[in-house]
Amino acid sequence: MSVSNPTLITFVIYIAAMVLIGLMAYRSTNNLSDYILGGRSLGSVVTALSAGASDMSGWLLMGLPGAIYMSGLSESWIAVGLIAGAYLNWLFVAGRLRVQTEHNGDALTLPDYFSSRFEDKSGLLRIISAVVILVFFTIYCASGIVAGARLFESTFGMSYETALWAGAAATIAYTFIGGFLAVSWTDTVQATLMIFALILTPIIVLLATGGVDTTFLAIEAKDPTNFDMLKNTTFIGVISLTGWGLGYFGQPHILARFMAADSVKSIAKARRISMTWMILCLGGTVAVGFFGIAYFSAHPEVAGPVTENPERVFIELAKILFNPWVAGVLLSAILAAVMSTLSCQLLVCSSALTEDFYKTFLRKNASQVELVWVGRAMVLLVALIAIAMAANPENRVLGLVSYAWAGFGAAFGPVVLISVIWKGMTRNGALAGILVGATTVIVWKHFSLLGLYEIIPGFIFASLAIYFVSKMGAPTAGMVERFDAAEKDYNLNK
Repeated sequence: MSVSNPTLITFVIYIAAMVLIGLMAYRSTNNLSDYILGGRSLGSVVTALSAGASDMSGWLLMGLPGAIYMSGLSESWIAVGLIAGAYLNWLFVAGRLRVQTEHNGDALTLPDYFSSRFEDKSGLLRIISAVVILVFFTIYCASGIVAGARLFESTFGMSYETALWAGAAATIAYTFIGGFLAVSWTDTVQATLMIFALILTPIIVLLATGGVDTTFLAIEAKDPTNFDMLKNTTFIGVISLTGWGLGYFGQPHILARFMAADSVKSIAKARRISMTWMILCLGGTVAVGFFGIAYFSAHPEVAGPVTENPERVFIELAKILFNPWVAGVLLSAILAAVMSTLSCQLLVCSSALTEDFYKTFLRKNASQVELVWVGRAMVLLVALIAIAMAANPENRVLGLVSYAWAGFGAAFGPVVLISVIWKGMTRNGALAGILVGATTVIVWKHFSLLGLYEIIPGFIFASLAIYFVSKMGAPTAGMVERFDAAEKDYNLNK
């Protein structure tokens, strides 16, 4: 690896630009609200693209193309589920959560919202939800660090151990410096880079393999079942893949974007932008993995790295088919996907530790400057733990993501969704939903019951727990009053 390497130079420029954005955001960060939610100032474009980029982590350019390359279109059910889930989340949760958090103590975090929404004086709801965030997000952060390490390892020939630190350093730097605004502004740049890469790459692969007809014939020759959406799948398999869409209702890093929107009026426009971006990105991802089957079957001499690890299919296609300068830009899209999600996750963990533990239980009267610096220290702490978890080079990105995604989707998804649409939900119902959802995911995953993705039973059982436990009691007059006021606000401004 020489200093003149165009790909290296492109990476350095890209990383420097992200850190520069972090420094710019630093100047706009004056208190904890700015550091955690950007002062609720995001417009529709930034809300849309930062929500998309924070959602689509390294698995978008590594895990999913690798799965499609290995198994064909039968793995694309996950994309169908994600598109449906994201749309429903924008439709039913985004605007309502924006006003509900404002009417419930101007909540900055999900545990803060739960505590205010359900008048939990004991602090138990806040503590348990914050612990769930820390456990599952640390796993999620580890998945991002693994993806970044794989990128640096295969691009620059680094050892896995060195690549771990190289991949994580820049993200930690700008998150530490600029907080939520840095994360949101960089996410917008990164979302643009990701969609560019995922539209351009499959077109070039298609041209390199001789056009649509030749490519499809090559894929069919390799294995005719690659076109079969039901190949090696069962009803449970299809339900498991589409069930990923349920996860959207409970992802704190995505929900934070809704909470940070400048107004409910921005949500409808943001939904249209975000869904267009998402459909194009997922379509491009599926195409990269699918067309990669044709390319590497025609060029087995360069297929070694992909055969060894299918998650490198996008990386290898970019390195082989493009000028080194363009390849550097395309590979930066993977770094963008990794950095955008990892930065959000680090910030949410930091928020939970700072707002929901430090300020609530240790230093109720801490100054805003102190809280911002505690938040920055927590970013470093969580990052170091995630790096330690990611140290095993046998880790697979999609496996780590699927566990964390299920954990949040089942523990928080039903609580968030039901809390913004049903005034009859109680504090004990919320507590039961979080505990049942998280426990079901852990137990179901451990025993691999029925081969069904753990988010589905987790979501169902948590929803039932919320309903039946809430029916055993009743919300207070204050809870009902605030819910009605928020719902009226939402209907007037949507």
